[in-house]
Amino acid sequence: MRPRDLACTAVLAAVAGGMPFAAASAAMPAAVSGTRVPSLAPMIRKVSPAVVTIAIRGITPDGGANDPLREDPFYNRFFHGPLGQSADEQPFAAAGSGVIVDAKHGYILTNAHVVDHATSITVTLQDGRNLNARVIGADPPSDIAVVQVTAAGLRQIRLGDSARLAVGDFVVAIGNPFGLPHSVTSGIVSGLKRSGFSPDDYENYIQTDASINPGNSGGALVDLEGELVGVNTALLSASGDNIGIGFAIPVNTARRVMRQLIEHGAVHRGQLGISLYAVTPAVARSLGLHEAAGGIVTQVIPGSPAEKAGVRAGDVVTAIEGHRVGSNTDLRTAIELLRVGDGVSIDLLRDGRRQRRHATLADTLPRTPAHAAARAPRPSGAGLGRSPSALPQ
Repeated sequence: MRPRDLACTAVLAAVAGGMPFAAASAAMPAAVSGTRVPSLAPMIRKVSPAVVTIAIRGITPDGGANDPLREDPFYNRFFHGPLGQSADEQPFAAAGSGVIVDAKHGYILTNAHVVDHATSITVTLQDGRNLNARVIGADPPSDIAVVQVTAAGLRQIRLGDSARLAVGDFVVAIGNPFGLPHSVTSGIVSGLKRSGFSPDDYENYIQTDASINPGNSGGALVDLEGELVGVNTALLSASGDNIGIGFAIPVNTARRVMRQLIEHGAVHRGQLGISLYAVTPAVARSLGLHEAAGGIVTQVIPGSPAEKAGVRAGDVVTAIEGHRVGSNTDLRTAIELLRVGDGVSIDLLRDGRRQRRHATLADTLPRTPAHAAARAPRPSGAGLGRSPSALPQ
């Protein structure tokens, strides 16, 4: 066997056996021409103990028969077992990632889709310990879940501020892609406030070219200071392969969801009761507006907080609680975690005049035929994480 073949065989054997390996020849020199070469290694060593592998076993209601991801060979290989598994087989095993955010109480952030339909959850720490975990709460609209373990010597990550991120910032993704624990990839923030994948969900994604693959779901997206800035959740791909477009949930969103899940076991979002259409340049011209900004109100649910506040169809909403809005996604982001009974200010234009209205968010909205149609269940396969172009990771 040639030396190169022997080396490759040794590496593959180490990976297959779950054993760590070191490639000394691939390491960067400590210095070049007397100048120290920057390295992410110190930060990775500090952060990695807070990143965990999450393995689940569970039962899906339909055995995954309506899940288009079953057709993807990588998904079947690493998540649903051998290819050709019958849709009638209800049990399944899956794997993802998580991040310890509270060592004292054993709280771990992950994705809701990672623990969906789980009957048992095992968390594996970097030191090799396997711990039983329980779900504290899961919020599918934001795709955030909190699980809890009981153990001594846990290490938690420091939470950053995703509002300070800018396109071009360097970030690092850490997780369990394809069953390879504590894999590290690096890249930059490629975009912010990405949305439009799933109309009924709360989307405000960080886009990154740091490689995110199946198994990275729930893992850490950290900045160069080692602070958690996002929870990895999906990649954009037609085949399931990474093409350099991955998405993470901003840590500021994850933090707010986590607090409600820990306190209440669920997220209680306030409802306003309007639908918006973005003001395009053409719409702005037709309305005599000076700029294409805001969202025109296309629907006000009768009896809703918005109607009680005096909002009308045709109004142009420019801001809610000081947050600029131009679409339903912006609207949901502005009030995503405001609670029932919270008051909100609504800045709008009516007949060219600026107005401010005040509404009190409700728990539920009155049901109307139009509203029921708008909130009808989506067909299986629609939306982020269930379409061939955007796969949960």
